[in-house]
Amino acid sequence: MEHGSMDMTAPVRGMTSAWLRSSKHFSKSLVHMYSSVAEANRAMMTGRNGDSELREPEIDSVAYTRESWSMERTVDSDEALGVGDVVRFTKQITEEEVLTFAAISGDTNRLHLDDEFAAETRFGRRIVHGTLVSGLISSALARLPGMTVYLSQDLRFLKPVDIGSELTAVVEIVEDLGDDRYRLDTVVEDADETAVIDGEAVVLIDPAPEPEA
Repeated sequence: MEHGSMDMTAPVRGMTSAWLRSSKHFSKSLVHMYSSVAEANRAMMTGRNGDSELREPEIDSVAYTRESWSMERTVDSDEALGVGDVVRFTKQITEEEVLTFAAISGDTNRLHLDDEFAAETRFGRRIVHGTLVSGLISSALARLPGMTVYLSQDLRFLKPVDIGSELTAVVEIVEDLGDDRYRLDTVVEDADETAVIDGEAVVLIDPAPEPEA
């Protein structure tokens, strides 16, 4: 190249180098993700670490539980359900759960998996999938007495959620629509009781099947 001339390939080489570094880092993230998913599945199957094993609920409920989860509700009978009844379900969203959700759902957006990539976004760090956070609403609904069936759900995502956050889903019956159908306010709050998601759901609540004698 002659003195004073410009190397027109330099920007391309720089972009390619950056892309290769990013891809290599993301590939390592994917390997870590799938290894963590496999380990989480093994722990679930073997019941290691105590809390990994699903257990029968201590109250009349169709949902299994774990030691680290907590639940409160104002009514214990589907016959007694009415406007004003509330269920609160609390759990932590862990790193392993984010990785597992990414693998199961196929949502491998780097915002949730790649620290270096996420640092350059508007959030400045990795955050939990919004759909994973909203899943806590379904978890709370499953702890209403009876057998709850989703009919519809509207959501507003208000605030990003950091990995490792403890969240509480709160569902409250606000209208009896008749024929065992109810409209509920649905909110997910962080540990400071700040709403990160809100919305409303319509559900059908059937009597739960009787356990076999």
